[in-house]
Amino acid sequence: MSDSSTPAAAAHDAHGAHHTNYVKIWAILLGLLVVSVVGPMLGHPVLTMITAFGIAFVKAFLVIKYFMHLTVEKKYIGFLLLTMLAIMLVFVAGVAPDVMKHEGQRWTNNAAIDAVEKGLKEGGGHHGEHPAEAPRAEPH
Repeated sequence: MSDSSTPAAAAHDAHGAHHTNYVKIWAILLGLLVVSVVGPMLGHPVLTMITAFGIAFVKAFLVIKYFMHLTVEKKYIGFLLLTMLAIMLVFVAGVAPDVMKHEGQRWTNNAAIDAVEKGLKEGGGHHGEHPAEAPRAEPH
């Protein structure tokens, strides 16, 4: 029987109404990890990407909700989190076109071009076919 006459017991009763089963959440995270490791072995790239990002989202949500305790923080924490994620997405969208190119207006990434050519020579082409080689642009 609990004695709520002590201040510690009263504080526990006031805050102890909601208990989280951390072992259950850990088991769910572990199961999602197994799915995310086994998924790519099925050989379906589109399905792998969808499930990988979906599982990553669910795992991040569970960690944020149950282990980081952001649900009990003030409301501005959520606003800051969403703002930070939006800024990161804008950054990735801004730099991705440049990072994923091999050539630009006044530059050429010869190392990337050589790596692609080497991969194609080693049999990395799609279904054994090699695309027509594009002429290599020389730096200005």
